[in-house]
Amino acid sequence: MLDLEVVPERSLGNEQWEFALGMPLAQAVAILQKHCRIIKNVQVLYSEQSPLSHDLILNLTQDGIKLLFDAFNQRLKVIEVYDLTKVKLKYCGVHFNSQAIAPTIEQIDQSFGATHPGVYNSAEQLFHLNFRGLSFSFQLDSWTEAPKYEPNFAHGLASLQIPHGATVKRMYIYSGNSLQDTKAPVMPLSCFLGNVYAESVDVLRDGTGPSGLRLRLLAAGCGPGLLADAKMRVFERSVYFGDSCQDVLSMLGSPHKVFYKSEDKMKIHSPSPHKQVPSKCNDYFFNYFTLGVDILFDANTHKVKKFVLHTNYPGHYNFNIYHRCEFKIPLTVKRENTEGQTETCTTYSKWDNIQELLGHPVEKPVVLHRSSSPNNTNPFGSTFCFGLQRMIFEVMQNNHIASVTLYGPPRPGAHLRTAELP
Repeated sequence: MLDLEVVPERSLGNEQWEFALGMPLAQAVAILQKHCRIIKNVQVLYSEQSPLSHDLILNLTQDGIKLLFDAFNQRLKVIEVYDLTKVKLKYCGVHFNSQAIAPTIEQIDQSFGATHPGVYNSAEQLFHLNFRGLSFSFQLDSWTEAPKYEPNFAHGLASLQIPHGATVKRMYIYSGNSLQDTKAPVMPLSCFLGNVYAESVDVLRDGTGPSGLRLRLLAAGCGPGLLADAKMRVFERSVYFGDSCQDVLSMLGSPHKVFYKSEDKMKIHSPSPHKQVPSKCNDYFFNYFTLGVDILFDANTHKVKKFVLHTNYPGHYNFNIYHRCEFKIPLTVKRENTEGQTETCTTYSKWDNIQELLGHPVEKPVVLHRSSSPNNTNPFGSTFCFGLQRMIFEVMQNNHIASVTLYGPPRPGAHLRTAELP
């Protein structure tokens, strides 16, 4: 049985690990993977058709704990303990819930002190006792007690009293004063772990298509003082097609991984003279997982030739490998009797809406099948790749964008059928 320390408005954890509000989803999953022998039977709950309409949930079924992540920024928003019989809980080092100590209203009052009166929710048959960043829900012992605690009974004064001996059914840790209005806080400095994160990524473009990226980056910077004085640093960096390896390293730092391409599955769609020419050396990617960005370098020139932006939607083959890239892409839209206008595509745009903005459907897609080996199947199904303005949009079956690949301008003398690009 887990023995965990409760820190209101901040975290739930022990000496080895903690789930902190504002923590990115990938870090929480990394904790669960590292301690898989202790924390077992974890479920990932999400809406397959509408992933932005419901929180993303990690359900620790064996320990009675749910971690609720904001559907948009994918940071930890609420920690819910829904079965207190499966876990030991303490506050300031003193247990208030264990096999020997029942979490009654008297015990909560003794451990946490005074607070505002409890509020009765008739629909749930529960009392809610609220502290800042912490709420307890108490179950009534019987249906016969319920009418006595209706808020309109005795001018609402009856709802000030929680019955003696009532035990906690659920506990919530969140940021702020209201569980209903809470939002995921900014990432705490303890979660940076030496990494750089992207707050936003703007796609820069010239007259023909994308020309590069402007990234607004976040890092936990340390001044000349102590580590306790660390503060969040915000800065901007830009990288462009044609930048050298050294340019990118000086702008973004070292990648988390370098991946060398062993094959090009899209080669069959290139002009015929190039299809059968074996490459003497391989192009390579810089993988920046915490930025949600891949950068492809040409094997011969060692210059940037492609950017890949990842949205990290659940239900995609690469889910949880990358952090979500919060991108904005300007699209040129030509309408009748007007000059070309610019519309913006974001991480949360749906493909149908993009086609409506363009005013015409894009050509038929290329179907992309992913699997870890030829004998394995992908449980999430295929995705569809649409070409548009020197970009390839990978679209999931729920109409959300899984990734966007940006291509640089064609090199002089290169055989590229530019007329076929939308």
